[in-house]
Amino acid sequence: MPLWLDLLRTPMAAPETPTLRRMRFVWQALCITCALVVGLFSPLRHAVGRAAPIGAAVLLCTTAAFTCLYLVRKQRADRAFLDDIGGVE
Repeated sequence: MPLWLDLLRTPMAAPETPTLRRMRFVWQALCITCALVVGLFSPLRHAVGRAAPIGAAVLLCTTAAFTCLYLVRKQRADRAFLDDIGGVE
């Protein structure tokens, strides 16, 4: 397995719950989808028409909101894990 793919599958910091793992995969999929939409915007606009900019804006806003939600929940889980092991003073 390539290193970059292995790193995408590896949780960061504290042990992650199944919910956080699912959120991480959804977040990664949203980020990749945003990159594809931005990179392929011209063909997408030709295929979809005037709805393409609206769809791209909705996708970008959704990704930003989900990123905030994921980071808050991840920070909460990390803080709880560090409190359990006595790492936070």
